[in-house]
Amino acid sequence: MNSSGQNNSENKSKMESSLKVLFAGCGDIGLRTIRRLQSHQETFVWQALAMRRHIGGLPSDVEAVAGDFRDADGLVRLLDSSRIDALVITLTPDHMSDGGYRDSYVAGAQAVQLAIAQTTQPPSLVVWVSSSGVYGQSSGEWVDELTETSPTSFRGKRLLEAEKIIDDLPIASVVVRFSGIYGPGRSGLINQVRRGSIVSSEPVHWTNRVHSEDCAGIIAHLLDRYCRGESLEALYLATDNEPVPAYEIQSWLAGQLGVDVGADSSGQEAQAAPRPGNRRCSNRRLRDSGYQFLFPTFREGYQAVLGELSE
Repeated sequence: MNSSGQNNSENKSKMESSLKVLFAGCGDIGLRTIRRLQSHQETFVWQALAMRRHIGGLPSDVEAVAGDFRDADGLVRLLDSSRIDALVITLTPDHMSDGGYRDSYVAGAQAVQLAIAQTTQPPSLVVWVSSSGVYGQSSGEWVDELTETSPTSFRGKRLLEAEKIIDDLPIASVVVRFSGIYGPGRSGLINQVRRGSIVSSEPVHWTNRVHSEDCAGIIAHLLDRYCRGESLEALYLATDNEPVPAYEIQSWLAGQLGVDVGADSSGQEAQAAPRPGNRRCSNRRLRDSGYQFLFPTFREGYQAVLGELSE
């Protein structure tokens, strides 16, 4: 990151009353953030553009831009013509493989780098969504923004490679590392517990969660702070207030669902395949920035998800 850690009076003046934000690779988190901005127009008038290759599934009231974010020339044309103030990038790989992550995250970061070097109208800020998967710690250690990153998986290595490209941009940039995202439409853990299978209580395996509405809230919070001329850090680890053992969250869900998990089924998931992660993520920097979680722990978040499923 070049300048987001400093107040920029020129940018503040430019964006005093309005902000045009391009959401590239706009999926669930991008759309939720757009909704958040649309509902908060008191101080700034937010104009949000949703860019992705296939725009047919976008809501009719969202301004859509068809395009492949990895096409640097196309991105230059869009930046030159649309005068984008901030660029928010939320990517999803086409394939869960090394090639898939290289062709989405790394290629996407390289396209941003090329486009910003060539455009006559660069954005003032880039927000890049990454993942806590860049950490290699796996023995229950605490990690934060200052912790060494030594990923062992192809996923973590490619994410970190992309982060470094974004951090070297000649404009202000912020990387947001989300932990395990859950929320509406993300019911894998709930379905697992409904099958009556949860991990063993020992050894303890730590997990970290963040609700998708908080993901949107965090991005909107950072955009708002930047618009107000307030300083941003180059990196935020975005996770809720309580790392939790996998057994605790799954047994809690079993109680909420009325699922009787017997001794014979406990541990089936743990024995089926090695579990990634096993670290505790700290969100202190994010909370110190003033963000207040809608769902501070998994309990509030999953209660909301379960409530929506029962409607």
